[in-house]
Amino acid sequence: MADYDFDVLVIGSGPGGYVAAIRAAQLGLKTGCVEGRETLGGTCLNVGCIPSKAMLHASELYDAAANGALAKLGIKTTVELDLDTMHAQRKDAVKQLTGGIEFLFKKNKVEWLKGYGAFTGTDTVKVGDREVRAKNIIIATGSSVTPLPGVTVDQKVVVDSTGALELAKVPEHLVVIGGGVIGLELGSVWRRLGAQVTCVEFLDQILPGFDGEVRKEANKIFKKQGIVFKLSTKVTGVAVNGDKATLTVEPAAGGAVETIEADCVLVSIGRKPNTDGLALDKAGLTVNARGQVETDHDFRTSVAGIWAIGDVVPGPMLAHKAEDEGIAVAENIAGHTGIVNHDVIPSVVYTWPEIAGVGLTEEAAKERGEIKVGKFPMAANSRAKTNHEPDGFVKVIADAKTDRVLGVWCIASVAGTMIAEAALAMEFGATSEDIAYTCHAHPTHSEAIKEAAMAVTGKAIHV
Repeated sequence: MADYDFDVLVIGSGPGGYVAAIRAAQLGLKTGCVEGRETLGGTCLNVGCIPSKAMLHASELYDAAANGALAKLGIKTTVELDLDTMHAQRKDAVKQLTGGIEFLFKKNKVEWLKGYGAFTGTDTVKVGDREVRAKNIIIATGSSVTPLPGVTVDQKVVVDSTGALELAKVPEHLVVIGGGVIGLELGSVWRRLGAQVTCVEFLDQILPGFDGEVRKEANKIFKKQGIVFKLSTKVTGVAVNGDKATLTVEPAAGGAVETIEADCVLVSIGRKPNTDGLALDKAGLTVNARGQVETDHDFRTSVAGIWAIGDVVPGPMLAHKAEDEGIAVAENIAGHTGIVNHDVIPSVVYTWPEIAGVGLTEEAAKERGEIKVGKFPMAANSRAKTNHEPDGFVKVIADAKTDRVLGVWCIASVAGTMIAEAALAMEFGATSEDIAYTCHAHPTHSEAIKEAAMAVTGKAIHV
């Protein structure tokens, strides 16, 4: 062991990397973590999940106060937007959480190697001027924004998700390129704060990968909120002139070109794995056609002693998936059994209302065999009714023969919290009847999951 500087060296301190490092240290392994940012936590904590939720929450409260929702409850307000303070509370949330990880590293004796790492061999990594040797190396370098060919992100007029969190003033017209999760979340922040928002999506519907019925209903809800959608539309160019941009767009199937004027353009067409600069070839590793590092079920790569997790490997690019893989890979390295059930990974869109799903979509479930579907509208849920939150529904998809739950999808103000129950039920192999006959507290939004489960066998009460 004297030859090695570390039992485990993690490259990257995002949700996958920092969790893997802490778990490895808890298991008695000498652990180091390589991170080039000034703060730990990766994209998620610094410029992703966490700061965007801070802005979403603040903008929801502003919208409720400024646009009549509070007045309906008998609360009269005079509202003024203080965007600088809104940004300050976002930065404070990030500072506290990234500082929390630094504290956990110290507590668990994880060494932070400051700088960017690159392989120099199968068990050696160079970080700045220092070369270290590790018995096990975990690649957890995450992902970054996919660029749109021919479009330059200047973080002033044309921004990516990072720049969209930092806008110094509310744009008059924000054009979002891409109707996925990130574009809809950030578009909805600025729409609530007063921007006109247009979303241009190449596909014929928003939220690729989500259940078809959910995608259509979400589109309707966002339209009602004032977001303008241009679906089946391709962006062919973005020209910036001073502090304005002109987009040229055309139908995806071909047709007449039109232009859209904007004072801010958000490019949000997806994310790509971060493998550039790692010198993977020096470790004997290659990437697949999508730029990902392939692993086996235990997160081993093709090179012994090198492991990979999170956005850099195949699967959904989600912080909680990376965290679970971080725990599993550390346990596998320590000789335990670390498993992630990739069939039960929830997805959440933190718009208003929230949109969440776990398991199969109705379309995917139908391809596999006969199914039964139960639905329940949030408008018939007593807590949603008293809170003036009528939009959305819950849908439970079960196998027609075994009644085993295959997927759950919901649109509700607290869908992201509700979906945990569905994920837990599916992890235990629950049937729709198991959920239907589990007592749910009244009045709660979660009763809608129980009612949708009852509806699978035609037993819903409140519709």
